[in-house]
Amino acid sequence: MTTGPAPGPEGTDTGAEAEGDELPSVAPQLRDLRRRAGLTLEAAAARARLSPAHLSRLETGRRQPSLPLLLGLARTYGTTVSELLGETPAVADPIVRAGGPGAREADGWTYWQAGGSGRGMQALRVHVPHGRSQGELVRVHPGEEWLHVLGGRLRLHLGEAEYLLEPGDSAHFDSLTPHRIGAATQSGADLLFVHTLLQSSLAGLCLGGGTSGAPAHR
Repeated sequence: MTTGPAPGPEGTDTGAEAEGDELPSVAPQLRDLRRRAGLTLEAAAARARLSPAHLSRLETGRRQPSLPLLLGLARTYGTTVSELLGETPAVADPIVRAGGPGAREADGWTYWQAGGSGRGMQALRVHVPHGRSQGELVRVHPGEEWLHVLGGRLRLHLGEAEYLLEPGDSAHFDSLTPHRIGAATQSGADLLFVHTLLQSSLAGLCLGGGTSGAPAHR
């Protein structure tokens, strides 16, 4: 699969979105998901940080999106990339084995799947490095979050309050409260992280930087 840089705020075409890409056509799914969300072309484009003309080209199949753009559109419509690609989900396996899905990295943070897909919440094992820029990103969004520190120390900001969490400590909070986290030890911090996935146009993962389309910490 060919990937490339996501388009800028105005949806400028990039090589990854040019004619002849290998990504399957997502035009019918994009149009249906937008209409199901009750969004006009202009409103959906604004949420996805695209121009209406560019989103229209994606919906009519005249352009194919890059993988980062697919992830961004999935968040805009509160769905998954699999649904955008028209894939039929397999029966959910309740067991996630050690050594299963591999690690993913975004802006220096590393994530391992710790729960099944297609559920009302997502569970991840996360390594937060020390001194990365994500620690300065404040998040506010619908849902709830729970985290449990496995190793290292974690600094958690909730509203105006700041907490220092040690291994074995947990936090459970409403994610409409402005929040950010960062490692308080040079070796970073490791945690289990669970968050709700609201199936609406407001849903968005917050694990990662948010600019690359990867899951972005809440």
